[in-house]
Amino acid sequence: MPKKDPDRGKMISMSDALDRFLKDNDLRRSDPNNAIFTTWNQAIGPALAKRAVPVRFERGELTVLVESAAHYQELTNFTGAQLRRQTNELLGTTRIERISFKLKR
Repeated sequence: MPKKDPDRGKMISMSDALDRFLKDNDLRRSDPNNAIFTTWNQAIGPALAKRAVPVRFERGELTVLVESAAHYQELTNFTGAQLRRQTNELLGTTRIERISFKLKR
């Protein structure tokens, strides 16, 4: 007997439904930004990677969601440019032109 889906019949967004369909049918393409996100996490280190999560990369801009105001201040004022350079060095190319830090609300 097939397992029942506990979420069946619940309202979800079309985007979530499409993501689920693609995943369930093994049709998911790999995200071209995975290398950038993974390399960012390497550059920033495991402790800070939990508090500054890359969420989007578009047209040379990496958007990073930051968990606390203190980390936001540190990243925007002191270490952000250095981390951008370090990430690009690890990538072996200058793909990240700028980083936009957003405080998680």
